[in-house]
Amino acid sequence: MIPSRLLILLALLLTTPLLLGGVEDVFSDRLPGLGALDLSGRTVADIALLLNVVLVIVAGVDVLISGSPDDIEVDREISEVLSVGTPNPSKILLRNKSRRPLKVLVHDDPGPLIETERMPQEVDLQPWKEAEVTYTVAPLKRGAAKLQAVHLRFPTVLGLWTRHQIRPLETAVRIYPDIRAVYRYELMASRNRLAEIGVRVMRMPGQGREFERLREYRYGDEIRQIDWKATSRQRQLITREFNVERNQNIVLMVDCGRFMRNETDGISYLDRALNSAIMLSYIALGQGDNVSLMAFSNRIERFIRPVRGKPGIQTILRSTYDIQASTKTADYSLALEYLSKVQRKRALVILITFVTDELQLRVIGESLQLRSLPYLPMCVLLQDVGLKEMADRIPDSDVEAFHTSAAAQILTGQAQEVATMRENGVLMVDTPPDLLTERLINEYLTIKMRNLM
Repeated sequence: MIPSRLLILLALLLTTPLLLGGVEDVFSDRLPGLGALDLSGRTVADIALLLNVVLVIVAGVDVLISGSPDDIEVDREISEVLSVGTPNPSKILLRNKSRRPLKVLVHDDPGPLIETERMPQEVDLQPWKEAEVTYTVAPLKRGAAKLQAVHLRFPTVLGLWTRHQIRPLETAVRIYPDIRAVYRYELMASRNRLAEIGVRVMRMPGQGREFERLREYRYGDEIRQIDWKATSRQRQLITREFNVERNQNIVLMVDCGRFMRNETDGISYLDRALNSAIMLSYIALGQGDNVSLMAFSNRIERFIRPVRGKPGIQTILRSTYDIQASTKTADYSLALEYLSKVQRKRALVILITFVTDELQLRVIGESLQLRSLPYLPMCVLLQDVGLKEMADRIPDSDVEAFHTSAAAQILTGQAQEVATMRENGVLMVDTPPDLLTERLINEYLTIKMRNLM
């Protein structure tokens, strides 16, 4: 219970005459003129003392006649699964079990890993009525978390006190990567607006190997797809259409080493890699492919065996939401050695990583080339945004010139290693972190269209 500003102000006003009366008693003997000026000082002090007693009584009565925080039932409604970095809807339900209306200030305490928006809020609770407070929570980090408590605060009837209570209300939640991107993709696809999110629209039918049907010629069809016998019978151009290859294997290898702790715009490289991997998994599962995922650092952190169909995305989400970046350097040879034991069939192997120099790239290239299994390897490199900005900067001093030169030299070495890996048959995607998802999806769709798997 906290005294209100009104109570503090009244207490100060009524206590001041008592303090002044005490000062007069001390100095009246030394300053005779002060006693001559005071005609009714004791009377004022006595009245002030009486009013202080009355104020104490009234303040006590105010507590007795006012409602208690225990008269308020509190519950929280929120999904067990939240998306990191995005607003997630939540709701606080309140019920007044007293006979008095209450004006309650509500604040949810979600803990250190989650931020709230539209909090705190004030709500009028009528007697024996219910009310709800809607707001959003934005998790800052993936993993398991608990929303801790709800803070309740309301004034007493006379406004002399503020009742305050921290109501324990633990709610366990799982914070997943940004799965809302999946729903945005689905929405854009249904409206033929994928280009707005950077995904190239590719016409997949007609590029597979298994014959599906004959249809009328459309502008853009290749000449080799025309069925000339059917064309002569129908007296119009007829095109052969083939099924897109399905049931192919996709393996996503996500680097969880210490370099993936780097951030751009407050989002770690690992979070960006996982978000993109989940998005690609959803699309590949929709194409009828099998998807497996490996997370590794200096050890195998997680391996998800192949899943099929769009419901398989839930398996991937449940298995990856709590993966965190290690403090150790990633061991690419170990990861590929493990993969060679668990994945012996033909597969598109996509490695998403971030490296700081050409030596690490050389290790990756050698690891991918040493594999004799039927893999189509793809290496997705996240660019070092800060290093690129440093290399592009016009130096203003000798020190800055040295930094710019060193950054340019590192980038040149990386570019040479990337070219070498391409020559050795490794598909390469070198992308800024914020464009990772769209670049990865477009590369996958291109591979499917060209039947490279």
